[in-house]
Amino acid sequence: MIRTVEAVVDEHGQVRLTEPLQLPRSQRALVTILDEEPVPQMHDTSLLSEQSLAEDWSRPEEDAAWSYLAEDR
Repeated sequence: MIRTVEAVVDEHGQVRLTEPLQLPRSQRALVTILDEEPVPQMHDTSLLSEQSLAEDWSRPEEDAAWSYLAEDR
């Protein structure tokens, strides 16, 4: 079976996979060096929901719902 997984190779040649990988045994691998900067790693789910949450949290109703936290006590 051939499978492609993303990884980052640092300036010392250390390979770091960007996702967990379980294999039944040690296997050979090929490493292709791409001529581009690595994308900063974040949790994909947080990136997918960022825009919709920002729209929801920026509504006046949300400001009103949480306004009690800004009141002087």
